[in-house]
Amino acid sequence: LRSPRNPEQKIIKRVIALEGDIIKTIGYKKKYVKVPLGHIWVEGDHHGHSFDSNAFGPVSLGLLHARATHILWPPQRWQKLEPRLPAERKPLRREEE
Repeated sequence: LRSPRNPEQKIIKRVIALEGDIIKTIGYKKKYVKVPLGHIWVEGDHHGHSFDSNAFGPVSLGLLHARATHILWPPQRWQKLEPRLPAERKPLRREEE
């Protein structure tokens, strides 16, 4: 996705929550956030050391650019990325629940 702070920069993050989800944040100004319509919550794999939604909040879907499917570099890490969400980062509640 395009960085919300620098539109010239593209960043790769994991989508943690979709619009309507309630997420427990990690160091964001609010402990819990309901992701607004037209937005997603993204996080890097290195909690606390990643420039992600915990730093800048929900991200507009308009900034979403592509989907990562493989790791190509370094060669010893070549692999297909499987869509998985760490259990500790699953949304607390969906809006329709």
